[in-house]
Amino acid sequence: MAKVNTYDSDEELKVKMNKEQLKRAVSYIKPYKKEFIMTISIMLLATIAAMSTPYLFQIAMDTMIPAGNVRGLVYLGMICGGILIFSVWAHAFRAKLMNYVGASVVHDLRCDMFGHLQELPVTYFDTRPHGKILVRVVNYINSLADMFSNGLVNALMEMVSIIVIVAFMFAINVKLTLISLIGFPLLLVFIMKLRAIHHRAWQKYSDKNSNLNAYLHESINGIRITQAFVKERSNSRIFSRISVDTLRAWMKAKLIEFLIWPTSTVISELSVIVIYFVGAAAVAREQLSVGVIVAIISYIWRFWNPINNMSNIYNQLMTNLAYLERIFEVIDEDVVIHDKENAGEMPDVKGDVSFRNVTFAYDEGENILENLSFEVPSGTMVALVGQTGAGKSTVANLLGRYYDIQGGAITIDGINIQDVTVKSLREQLGFMLQDSFVFSGNIMENIRYGRLDATDAEVIEAAKAVNAHEFIMEMPEGYHTVVSERGSMLSAGQRQLISLARAMLKDPRVLVLDEATSSIDTETEIKIMDGIAKILENRTSFVIAHRLSTIKSADVIMVIGNKGIIEKGSHDELLELGGEYAKLYRTQTSLAQ
Repeated sequence: MAKVNTYDSDEELKVKMNKEQLKRAVSYIKPYKKEFIMTISIMLLATIAAMSTPYLFQIAMDTMIPAGNVRGLVYLGMICGGILIFSVWAHAFRAKLMNYVGASVVHDLRCDMFGHLQELPVTYFDTRPHGKILVRVVNYINSLADMFSNGLVNALMEMVSIIVIVAFMFAINVKLTLISLIGFPLLLVFIMKLRAIHHRAWQKYSDKNSNLNAYLHESINGIRITQAFVKERSNSRIFSRISVDTLRAWMKAKLIEFLIWPTSTVISELSVIVIYFVGAAAVAREQLSVGVIVAIISYIWRFWNPINNMSNIYNQLMTNLAYLERIFEVIDEDVVIHDKENAGEMPDVKGDVSFRNVTFAYDEGENILENLSFEVPSGTMVALVGQTGAGKSTVANLLGRYYDIQGGAITIDGINIQDVTVKSLREQLGFMLQDSFVFSGNIMENIRYGRLDATDAEVIEAAKAVNAHEFIMEMPEGYHTVVSERGSMLSAGQRQLISLARAMLKDPRVLVLDEATSSIDTETEIKIMDGIAKILENRTSFVIAHRLSTIKSADVIMVIGNKGIIEKGSHDELLELGGEYAKLYRTQTSLAQ
């Protein structure tokens, strides 16, 4: 069996962040490159203008003030005031435009991820907690918003600031500039050494955070069972343990992150101290003016400010790279069920279904079905029965290509289902599954999900056909009664009636009822079977049921077992045969008495 991902298992990372993945992330900005370039251009001008002020101060101190040039000082003051106003406007413009870009990029990324999730096989969702999927679609992508809206622009602006500052510093005094930059290579070496450790720490935190969300989601879905078995304290202890693991992983990542900022601060402080001593000695020897020292020191502070900001951006980048890896991991997950390159559209079908030597295994080497063959003419009602795990539902899933077979062929009206698109195939089929899922919204919308262009009258007709109309009209607002997610305020039988009405509304030529009446009382079940009898006329149908009394009227009953069909015939024929079906029927009949 494939390894099942549980709430407390860390996931092996399939997508490693590299240059290609970074390019892929940046590609999401391409549709907004006009806004991005505009923002960069304006911020570049604002940065250059702002970085010129220490140089203007030097001119004022070394030239204007000694000469008593009041008019020149006024002009310099007006220039500095204009620079300030322009900088404020530029930052406001940047914030507005880049917040739009960031939100749009996150929207595009989330839509790509959600759209891909819609195409993934059911095994993907069956083998991992849904909370781990949700945390990627919501939390991780949300955390990327600031990186796309501010992080990238800030990183570029800080780099531009560093280049402009160093250029001004070299223009003022080369020697003092070189002295002040001695500590910068040391900081780069330190950051490079710490990078791999830092990234692994955030990967570990993303795993633990994913586990926390998985257990929370599982606990909410299972709250009825928890309270029924009085396991509230036990669950709280488990949650506390997982939360502590998450906290420890976060603290470790933050501790590593914290090492960068104080290291940068210490180096910058030492640089200023050195310049004070060297500058003071040079001034004493009349080798430098006070204005030069003031300008250089001002630029040193300005130089290390973007360095410190870059360290914060770097920390943010490390966090988001760990999240991006998980996001791209989902987007890169193989859809498994692919359309052939030249797949056509499935035309409207009559419903002749054929399985020819079909072999299938969920896991390699463990066949569930081997060389399964049968023919079902259109309009035939086929019942599939057998022991739990024999492969009844598997047959239905293979018909809808929820899994692909390893051998043989499945055809509808002589058309191989692998030669047509999955979408067009499933449009010809109707499924009523064991899980009677009800979406949040009103009852009318839930039934109309079977065919979105259906009128209210057609929805009501479908509900009447399966005997759902009566209980719906007893609801506070009838068909417009709002139900919660998964229909928790409805009984199991009511949810199944709504799901059955949804399948009936689609009006497919081939209909699959997989344990469709398993949670309905016997009296209601009989009414439903009577109600859908007319709809099943001239329609190919596969009915999977544990209650054998409900499929007596089936044209053909197939008993699935031993990786194939062990018995086949009508109800009376199989009882007369006295085999597996007769044994199952007698067992159920005796239990019902």
